[in-house]
Amino acid sequence: MILEVIATHLSDVIDAEKYGADRLELSPGMLEDGITPSFGLIEAAVRNAKIPINVMIRPHSKSFVYDENDIETMIKDIQIAKKLGANGIVFGALTKDGQIDKEVVKRLLAEAEGLDVTFHRAFDYSRNLEEAFECLAEFNQIKRILTAGGKNKATMNIEPLKKLIQLLKQTHIKIMTGYGLRVESLSYFVREVKPEEVHFGSGVRIQNSYKYPIDPDKMKKIKDIFVKNV
Repeated sequence: MILEVIATHLSDVIDAEKYGADRLELSPGMLEDGITPSFGLIEAAVRNAKIPINVMIRPHSKSFVYDENDIETMIKDIQIAKKLGANGIVFGALTKDGQIDKEVVKRLLAEAEGLDVTFHRAFDYSRNLEEAFECLAEFNQIKRILTAGGKNKATMNIEPLKKLIQLLKQTHIKIMTGYGLRVESLSYFVREVKPEEVHFGSGVRIQNSYKYPIDPDKMKKIKDIFVKNV
């Protein structure tokens, strides 16, 4: 299993790699569910880490609905993240009625040639997960969907996640499970859902809070659980 960890600043990048993360999502502003990092942070993260760094592309935290000004900002951010050596990007876009915004997705993917692309938890806020999945499966550039199987924490959506994983076996897209995961319940979750990739944010930190650093003991326990459930 792949362990992706959210890094909000450079110390997170260094610590997460040291403690065993396989990939990073570079996403500051997690009290607002993440926004695009500064170019200085992207450059420093790429320079200091050997593991892949995927950059959040989210110009604001108001919603996942974007106007033309937002789209132009996101395009420029993708271009610069690519130039600075990021491994990939993380984004999501919905229409006002909760469908995947195919036109925005197309425009952003046109700038993401050669990058590893994750569609983030905007997916969980779509009006219908199966409809959203079928739409995203049309885009060969999208490698994975980050999802909790709905708006609730991933541990509360085990059956929807299992259903999504079965659907995705017919496509090129991977499911990365995340949101609300905790070390204490991870063994049961992994045994039931059998994810290929797992995404941790506050759950790898002291006191499960973005106000505190990444906890090396929690990282070790997560990796040990992965090994036992291969």
